This record gives sequence, structure tokens and C-alpha cells, in this order.
Amino acid sequence: MSDPGRSGGQTRTSPTRSEVGRRVASGIVLAAVALAAAWLGGPVFALFWLAAGIAIAFEWIAMTRAEPRAILAALCAAGLAGLIVGHKLDTSPAAEAGILLLALGALAFAAESGRDRAWALAGFAYAALVALVPVVIRDRPDLGLVPILWLFAVVWTTDVAAYFAGRAIGGPKLAPSVSPKKTWSGFLGGLAGATLVGTLVVDLGRRFGAELPVGLVAVALGSAVASVASQIGDLGESALKRRFGAKDSGRLIPGHGGVMDRLDGFAAVALLCGVALAGSRLAR
Repeated sequence: MSDPGRSGGQTRTSPTRSEVGRRVASGIVLAAVALAAAWLGGPVFALFWLAAGIAIAFEWIAMTRAEPRAILAALCAAGLAGLIVGHKLDTSPAAEAGILLLALGALAFAAESGRDRAWALAGFAYAALVALVPVVIRDRPDLGLVPILWLFAVVWTTDVAAYFAGRAIGGPKLAPSVSPKKTWSGFLGGLAGATLVGTLVVDLGRRFGAELPVGLVAVALGSAVASVASQIGDLGESALKRRFGAKDSGRLIPGHGGVMDRLDGFAAVALLCGVALAGSRLAR
């Protein structure tokens, strides 16, 4: 989950104190819940990310106005649950592929038009990244908790460092047509902060006995790439909201908006991790 500093270099009127207070309080609660779920692992962690994925799917379907909304949202939820259950039951790759194809086929059949079909399938894929990738990482014996903490650290630090660097330094806008508040100084601040903190998290994990199949140089490079991906994911969601005239993806999180608003950067990094997981599986 993302922390309060989401604007990546705010240059316009600051939020009110009450709004900042709500954002900070809900951010702390969400971070605490996410960390507790990561520590516990197992079904608790899987349910946490399944809930996040379902919330994202509902917000996506509502924002894009894909029809029939209720049916498509329900099918997304069922498909995500099927993927999580299939993974936790350690089903074969063929069975998991079957669940995925069944979910995609049901969405394609239920959609009222080609336009609805495209948005529903895209939303399901987006939500599946968030719901499934963290669970797969946490369940792998050679990975476990530390990569999840790394993922949190990179995404959260990118947000916070970008916010404060952008406010302190200002300067040219990063993508004014998509997100007028973001600056290049915020982008670079987020990149530097995430690279440092991501590397420190993995190094600290090693000091406590967690061994990962990558060196610290690779971790630093991966942290930098993940930070860039996180910021691109943030911009991508901003562009999506602009397309559909939405200020926020939802209203579920006080002071923050929707779940998709808080996990846009996380979803982009999850995509990178998913590609890396698939590559390592094929290389075996």
C-alpha cells in the first residue's frame, strides 16, 4: 500500500490539515495491516491480496463503465479467487491455465460489446497482477518474506521521496498533460530513495539470515528499475482517470481514494516481478 506522499512533487495548493491527517492515519493503518499480513504469510496473506485484487477489479469496471457492470465485476472476483485457490492448492500449470482461460472466456462472453470486453479483460489482468504475484513470491521457499518487504520499501519510498523532493526542489514538470503536480525532481528523488532503501532492506534481511539468489548490485539495479516502473504505473493510472473524468478510482480509503489509487505503482512493479518469476520458472 502506498504512503501519504502521492503527488510526486506538489506545486499547487496543499491539502487541508484534516485531509492530511486522514491520509496519514489511513496510510499508517494500511501499512501496518500489509506488513502484518506479510509476516503471517499463508492464507492470511493470500486473502489480503485477493481482497485488494477484487477491490481493484470493481473500481476498474466502474470507472471504465464496462457493461454489464455487476456481472463483470462478479466474474472478475470469481476468477481471481479461482487463481488464488488454484495456487494455494498447488495445482498443475495446466490446471492454473485452465482457470485463467475460463475466467477470461466468461468475461469475454458476458461483455455487451467489444469495447466492454476489452476493458473488462484489461481490468482482470491488472487486478490479477496485484492479487497473485505477491502471494506467489511469499510462498516460494527461495524467496519468502524479504522480497515482499523489498517490494513495499521500493514502492513506498518512491512515493514519499518523490513527494518531498518535488516539494523541496520543484522545477520542470514530469508529465503535465497527465499529472500536473509531478516534477522531474520528484521523479529523481523517488528513484534515488527507492534504490537506497530497497538495497538496504535486502542487505538487512541477509544479516538476519535470509539468503536470496541475487547479489546486492543486482538488487540496487532492480530497485532502480522498479522505482521507475512504479512511477510509470502511477502516471498510467492518472491517464486512465483523466480519460474517464475521474478524480479518484474509488472512495474506499479515507483521504486516499480507491484501492487502485494506492496500488497503481505496486501493480507496475508486480508486473516486473511476474515477468522475472516466469523467466526463472522457464529457465529451470
